[in-house]
Amino acid sequence: MSEETIRVSKLMSEQGLCSRREADRFIKNGWVLVDGERITTLGTKATRQQKITLSKEAETKMQQAVTILLNKPIGYVSGQAEKGYQPAVTLFGANNHYRDDRNTTRFHRKQLVGLAPAGRLDIDSTGLLILTQDGRIARQLVGEDSNIEKEYLVRVEGRLSEDELALLCHGLKLDGKALKPAKVSWQNEDQLKFILRQGKKRQIRRMCEAVGLTVTGLKRVRIGRVRLGKLPLGQWRYLGEQERF
Repeated sequence: MSEETIRVSKLMSEQGLCSRREADRFIKNGWVLVDGERITTLGTKATRQQKITLSKEAETKMQQAVTILLNKPIGYVSGQAEKGYQPAVTLFGANNHYRDDRNTTRFHRKQLVGLAPAGRLDIDSTGLLILTQDGRIARQLVGEDSNIEKEYLVRVEGRLSEDELALLCHGLKLDGKALKPAKVSWQNEDQLKFILRQGKKRQIRRMCEAVGLTVTGLKRVRIGRVRLGKLPLGQWRYLGEQERF
């Protein structure tokens, strides 16, 4: 029985070498080797037992990839422009660079190429949004097997019983599917802290609605081990050289 063959780009993504989009670009440039043999044709397949490696050119390209932290204001969409609203990436420029950024990387317009959000943040929400050129980071944050915590501070109106608070932590369904357990706790009389390991569209607002609460403000303050900190609204900084999600 012959071994199953799979597209090399998919294998590269599964193995955490890079994203599938990057894999296709590297293959076209001749920067991918399968069992030591350079491949250049998109759609080339290999088995899971074959060894896939990147050339020095690809490794250098990935080392140069930038990742930024943005404190997204209300009114900006995370991804593509829609309904007249600007995408958050338009805030990535020299004028909005946090002056206390400790990373020594210098801003250049070329860093916009391939810079994409790793996850969403609703148009009416603020806080930490990650944009990256690095497919490995994107996969870590939004891949199917991602288990990274995301922390939010949520201002609400309404009353909440202990049973309803417990329901926010575990037991709710959205779109007919049970949600993963969450950590929800009061910070003060009108603010809750949510810690989630998933990110369905408008999840927190819909969770609150399900228990009779109205969200009046939502801010993401942490993704994994990376915190928003003192980054001002509408400004950005590079991911620190020693920071890891």
